[in-house]
Amino acid sequence: MKRLPRLPAALLRGIAAGLSPGGARAALLVLSFHRVLADRDPMLPDEPDAARFAAQLDAIADLFRIVDLADAVARLGNGTLPPRCAAITFDDGYANNCEIAAPLLGARGMTATFFITTGFLDGSTMWNDIVIESLRVAPQSLDLRQPGLGLWPLPDWQARREAVDRLLGSLKYLDPDERLRQARCIAAAAGWQPTTRPMMLPRDIRRLASMGMAIGAHTVTHPILGRLPDAAARREIVDGKETLESLLGAPVRSFAYPNGRPNQDYARRHVEMVRNAGFEVGVSTGWGACTPNCDPFQVPRVAPWGRNALRLGLGLLRAQTQRHPDQVA
Repeated sequence: MKRLPRLPAALLRGIAAGLSPGGARAALLVLSFHRVLADRDPMLPDEPDAARFAAQLDAIADLFRIVDLADAVARLGNGTLPPRCAAITFDDGYANNCEIAAPLLGARGMTATFFITTGFLDGSTMWNDIVIESLRVAPQSLDLRQPGLGLWPLPDWQARREAVDRLLGSLKYLDPDERLRQARCIAAAAGWQPTTRPMMLPRDIRRLASMGMAIGAHTVTHPILGRLPDAAARREIVDGKETLESLLGAPVRSFAYPNGRPNQDYARRHVEMVRNAGFEVGVSTGWGACTPNCDPFQVPRVAPWGRNALRLGLGLLRAQTQRHPDQVA
């Protein structure tokens, strides 16, 4: 992905400024990532490698001012946000955020907010990655009939990727303990054993903060909050914040709802839990731009896409036109 030529870049910047002129008519675009890989990975086709992420950052910088998320939401609310602002976020707390993404951001003078799932700061593996890595090493026929998940032919990468999508979809909304049990059954059937450290350690969180990056909370175990009893949901929200604040010795201002779909993954009561926990900002996966009338505890986000800089830019501009993303009432 190359940088935009001068004329298209100037044209698209003009469109972005028209869509977000700043002040009372400003709109904030919040970009969502999860990982940045050292190299392309057929099991993670939607995740950029380092070269692609660097090119994405350069293309984004052609169009937008990159700003701190919490500060930008506050300025959006008081009518002082400059034109063409965007914020960058990462979810979950993968080690490659610290090792690969943050240095690429820092080299460009950019900041981002990293939302951390604190229950995996011991270097352990999230349930979804247990499934992904198990399917990576599984034999060409994977027998999951014992846990009630069927028989899976896996002749090539496409079949393995499709199996991942279907299995994650089947397990995502289970009770967290049952979800993890099923993931471990898949690992046992596939013969997978962890060999790498996919998630950050506490020292990585401190390193990110020392680089000028913002740290946000993303619960303890990444549950679907809407599937938990209220007391358990509140503990996930509060305990994650307290763990990070203890590590950093500083307030944690922002929260990301796991999975993040309004009215499906979280409800109004969870928004109030986030507010009452002392956060200043909450982000969802509602699609579109955040305007001054958006709920600051339900800030929408978009995932950058497009195989070249022009398509990426056009896609982000189209996302800016989506001004009424889904929010819980």
